[in-house]
Amino acid sequence: MLMDYSIAIFAIILLSPIFVFLICLTSWDTGFPGLFIQKRIGWDAKPFSIYKFRTLHPQTLHKSSIGKWMRKNKLDELPQLFNILKGDMSLVGPRPDIPGYYDKLTGEDRLVLQLKPGLTSEAGIKYRSEENLLNQQENPLQYNDTVLFPDKVKMNLDYYHNLSLKEDCYILLKTFSLLKR
Repeated sequence: MLMDYSIAIFAIILLSPIFVFLICLTSWDTGFPGLFIQKRIGWDAKPFSIYKFRTLHPQTLHKSSIGKWMRKNKLDELPQLFNILKGDMSLVGPRPDIPGYYDKLTGEDRLVLQLKPGLTSEAGIKYRSEENLLNQQENPLQYNDTVLFPDKVKMNLDYYHNLSLKEDCYILLKTFSLLKR
């Protein structure tokens, strides 16, 4: 918890010029305020508002060229550092999903809900290009529901059963190494 807040505060201060630039860029590109707020399922299946930089044009719902670049580089997720400061999220934990997935888990799978959603996770790393993977499927929703989501739940349960600071540090280092590519 203290590590989450410390790193989030440090990152926000360090990245504040980038935040200002990106909020101006997204506001110009997709309209003011350049932020996207959506309900996601959090700890104990409670909904919370997640923050992202807006990447879609509100009228057409198509990704802007700047939005494509931001998503590819995961820059659209930087505002989630503020979710960490609010206590809605952690640095490491299951990526929060829209209602209808984590909140519908049953049995042992519900243990995932005892974890705060995270900015990164093993499942998030594995499915870093999830959008591209889904675009290649004949039925993306069915593929998500029968293949991707169950695999994410399994990976998040593994994380739950092996919680440790060492594992969190490993996942953070792995995430940072991917960002440099």
